[in-house]
Amino acid sequence: MPAPHDLYDVFRCVARHGSFTAAAQTLGYTQSAVSRQIQTLEDEWGARLFDRLPRGVRLTEAGRVLLPHAEAVAERLRTARAELDALRTLDGGRLRIGAFSTADAYLLPRALAAFRKRHPAVTVSRTEGGSTRQLALLAAGELDLAVVGTACGQPLDGCTLHHLLDERMYVALARGHRLAGRDLLRLAELADEEWIAASARPEETLMGGAPAQGFRPRTTFLAADWIAKQGFVAAGLGVTLVPALAASSARSDIVLVPLHPEDSPRRAVYAATPRGLSHPPAVAAFLALLHSVAGTVRA
Repeated sequence: MPAPHDLYDVFRCVARHGSFTAAAQTLGYTQSAVSRQIQTLEDEWGARLFDRLPRGVRLTEAGRVLLPHAEAVAERLRTARAELDALRTLDGGRLRIGAFSTADAYLLPRALAAFRKRHPAVTVSRTEGGSTRQLALLAAGELDLAVVGTACGQPLDGCTLHHLLDERMYVALARGHRLAGRDLLRLAELADEEWIAASARPEETLMGGAPAQGFRPRTTFLAADWIAKQGFVAAGLGVTLVPALAASSARSDIVLVPLHPEDSPRRAVYAATPRGLSHPPAVAAFLALLHSVAGTVRA
């Protein structure tokens, strides 16, 4: 059986031409096929839509009532086709993304700027928050893509992960700190330092695998906000770890010294998408740009 919109296309064409034969020629059908489809529509509505005349057909009163509704259906379908075409070509549609804070400092804005330049008609919305929150929003269907991070192999479940980079870590020191002039630091050299971190539990912070190496930082002040951490460091109240993505936004009165590769906790950064679900076309385009920007960080 033809789809309902096909029946209404036939109905509109017959009404326009006043003839089954002319409508069939226009649509590329046989005259009998057009006749059957009109009969199907009449059976569906329980009313005769055309009077069959010796020469052609004429709308009945029921047909006259139905015609504007058929025209409205056709217009809505034309609009739907245009919107779907725009979705496929990225001339429309939406992209809902989220990211953890240091990804917002470098990775996300550069990818967003390139995406907006290439696809200005796509509506983009962004959500802030830690990786746990981003994954929850992703699972709830409120995000199309999230940039998330994990240290020490912590699991990121319920999503498909696209690896972007492994961040190296820097130690942030006050400019006048005794170690500020070094090119590289070992954790053992920082054993007596006071640390500023988001949690007193190192495994919940960027220190990640440090306890497994026998190093346990002495956390004096707790600060989750990156700006606050920098302020504490600049005031000489302690040191903190800074991931590579945040290095470019460090304030001028602190110094960043890379940790030795053997000591440096690594944070794996991923673009996460919902597992087993279809993605808007904009996701693939944005994912490619994230990979491109991540490449500049790795370099």
